[in-house]
Amino acid sequence: METQLKTFVAGAVRYFETVAQQHAEVGLPYLKEPDNDDFLLDCAAVIGISGSYRGCVYFSATREMLEQLMKTVGEQNTHPELVLDFVGEIANTIAGNAQRDLGAGFLISVPVVIQGISTVRLPKEIPHFIIPITWQKHKSFMVIAITNK
Repeated sequence: METQLKTFVAGAVRYFETVAQQHAEVGLPYLKEPDNDDFLLDCAAVIGISGSYRGCVYFSATREMLEQLMKTVGEQNTHPELVLDFVGEIANTIAGNAQRDLGAGFLISVPVVIQGISTVRLPKEIPHFIIPITWQKHKSFMVIAITNK
């Protein structure tokens, strides 16, 4: 799992440096505690993983962070639907880069976007590693819950 986590950490760093042309602070991954849902923020996107792996990749951020990031990349229209599309693009980009690094057996789905935390259902049988990301004082989280088949 260490290799996969390094891949996602590098992907998050690369995303912010490439898209926002700014550095994001990526914290150390940690294992999710059963009753800790602090990583569930305003908007999220979940990418299902299949093939040689199974599980999901989850990116969660505050609406404020997403709106500011959208403006940084030149998008002034921060309509709620566009914000949800944008969080899906972030998750898809990071998962797509991981797919390149982890091989053809790492198959990704289209992102499912979620507003609010009440509808989140992550796989219970797979450990969840949480990667905290801070960009311009805004917190976000990437959750990696994958295993080899």
